[in-house]
Amino acid sequence: MKRSKRMQSVADIARNRERDAARVLGQKRQQLEQQRQRLDELVVYREEYTRRFQSHGGLGLDARRMNEYRVFLDKLNLAIVQQRDRISQFTGECTIYQESWLNSRVHSKAMDKVVDRCKHEEIKKREQQEQRELDERAMQLGLVRGDD
Repeated sequence: MKRSKRMQSVADIARNRERDAARVLGQKRQQLEQQRQRLDELVVYREEYTRRFQSHGGLGLDARRMNEYRVFLDKLNLAIVQQRDRISQFTGECTIYQESWLNSRVHSKAMDKVVDRCKHEEIKKREQQEQRELDERAMQLGLVRGDD
């Protein structure tokens, strides 16, 4: 088997790994976007809840209702902090997966270059061999004609 064919197999594996890494990176980015959307929802909900409380607060609330509001708002704020932490975690994971994809891409491109170089070397050797054969035939024809 020619070297270019053997190296093509290695290049195909590298390309598949790059494709897999790109797919995983895409999934991680999608998960990050979902986490960001969840944070946006929590923040919007907190703003709406605060507005509703302020509009109803003018009507006068008892101590129990005020305490419930405060406790719920604290839980909501904690959920927002936790969601921001999740986003930081997902962002870090995306960075890692992006680096992994970039490394696999560099490897894949390098393998493609090796395959191309092997093919060019094989073509060059084949052309040199053909030229030698042509030169030998020409010499043989010249010797045969020279004998006439």
